[in-house]
Amino acid sequence: MQTHFTDADRQKPHIQEAERILRTCVHCGFCNATCPTYQLLGDERDGPRGRIYLMKELLESDDNDTEVTEETRLHLDRCLTCQNCETTCPSGVEYHKLLNIGRAEIERRVPRSAAERAERFALRKMMVDPKRFQALLKLGQTFKPLVPARLKSKMPPAPVGAGHRPTTRHPRQMLMLEGCVQPGLSPNTNAATARLLDRLGIGLTPAFEAGCCGAIDFHLNAQEAGRARMRANIDAWWPHVERGVEAIVQTASGCGAFVKEYAEMLEDDPAYAEKARRVSALAKDIVEILREEPLESLGVNAHKRLAFHCPCTLQHAQKLGGAVEGVLTRLGFELSPVQDAHLCCGSAGTYSITQPAIATQLRDNKLDALEAGAPEMIVTANIGCQTHLASARRTAVRHWVEIVDAAIG
Repeated sequence: MQTHFTDADRQKPHIQEAERILRTCVHCGFCNATCPTYQLLGDERDGPRGRIYLMKELLESDDNDTEVTEETRLHLDRCLTCQNCETTCPSGVEYHKLLNIGRAEIERRVPRSAAERAERFALRKMMVDPKRFQALLKLGQTFKPLVPARLKSKMPPAPVGAGHRPTTRHPRQMLMLEGCVQPGLSPNTNAATARLLDRLGIGLTPAFEAGCCGAIDFHLNAQEAGRARMRANIDAWWPHVERGVEAIVQTASGCGAFVKEYAEMLEDDPAYAEKARRVSALAKDIVEILREEPLESLGVNAHKRLAFHCPCTLQHAQKLGGAVEGVLTRLGFELSPVQDAHLCCGSAGTYSITQPAIATQLRDNKLDALEAGAPEMIVTANIGCQTHLASARRTAVRHWVEIVDAAIG
């Protein structure tokens, strides 16, 4: 794609990066064929190719250009950042990196309304602190009739109890990012992970200072706040990294995808660039750990028929499509087929709250596909997808690690 940046613009790092990405796009349109929002809305501006043109025009214009409007931001906001288009793209366009640049630029040049700013600020403050989130969740469950409709549907009933969490010290030690909303919404996920790893001779070293991975801030365009959280997590993990911890385990694929990008997002930070590279290299989704272990020794009684929803952050961002399915099949679980498994469920972090109509339609389409094979249960690998799919109150939805843990005699 041809670009028309001025020489002055080309001195700016974000323009240099944007131009590099834009020039890889040949505007073939293959991306639109797998874009969830383009399939639903049929608007070129709600597909990757159209959004790329919008961002190109935005970045090539100057700050006084009156053509930069809220409509441009609307189409960027509607993007799920699922990265399905990147999996499809024959030219290797790094669309999500361009989207980060475009969103930051539109946020700077077209201020949001006070109501939108307040909503986004509230979401960030409610969700990134685990204790605050759990307290607000409990309060909301107690006074559910008073909760706003958009949030009420997201509130699950009382979660499955976490159960025993082993503290045995093994020679093999790993860290685990506990997450921000997962301890409140599904506390058994991390506990089940700890039990599975313990049975395999792997211990988890606590790093309580580590908090939210930074994705929520970053994707709500509070990008510097997101980077501050990245640095805080690196500081919390670094003493353990220096002592030779084997991996940093993620049980939420959204967090895992983001931590694996710390290296790129902090590459210009002289104090953290090298540490970020090391942390990103150590970050592993739980399936990357388990698939290398002698799982047959666990004695799993795999009697359930499952439908696996592969989150976008697992299959498109981390390129681990098929990994969980392989482990579940290896353990003896029966997996029902899922049509259009590459499409997003509509969760996408806070998207299901900020874009509820599109998110609900995508959710219902995904559930239709998942339920077509008559599974006893739906399993997934990301707390956002789990909560979003479960909000329809249809087939039960759990993290796949919980089901494996429960099936061990």
